[in-house]
Amino acid sequence: MLENCYKVDISDNYEIFEFISEGPRGSVTKVVKYTEINIKGYYNLGFGDKDPLTSQINDLAVTNNEDSQKVLSTVAATIYVFTGLHPDSTIIATGSTQARTRLYQMGISNNLDTVNKDFIVFGLVNEEWEPFRKKVTYDAFLVRRKL
Repeated sequence: MLENCYKVDISDNYEIFEFISEGPRGSVTKVVKYTEINIKGYYNLGFGDKDPLTSQINDLAVTNNEDSQKVLSTVAATIYVFTGLHPDSTIIATGSTQARTRLYQMGISNNLDTVNKDFIVFGLVNEEWEPFRKKVTYDAFLVRRKL
């Protein structure tokens, strides 16, 4: 899962990770940003294309650079780095659309054995958090590093 990743540039506070997606649509800067929410130790994982004019994250952009697995692997690698530095943190992740949430879920499901070695993963279904299970459609995910 983490073998095929892009090189990542990391901010000084280790909360912003940038990398370049390479493919038929050219070079596209992607950003992963961890933002603490109103619950101490809980961080939202924001992800998307970096707008070249505003430097903001566009989480609705569709790049179609034919490298989605490498991009998802790179995002997963940032979770390892972030939780390595913040071992007590909990990451909250959801896609900006249902299709993207489903893509994240497939990524977790396809690598569940590897993920479960290092993380505890919960899924949100019917407004309740439960331990992640394959073949359940979730609305969001909580990820916590095993200590």
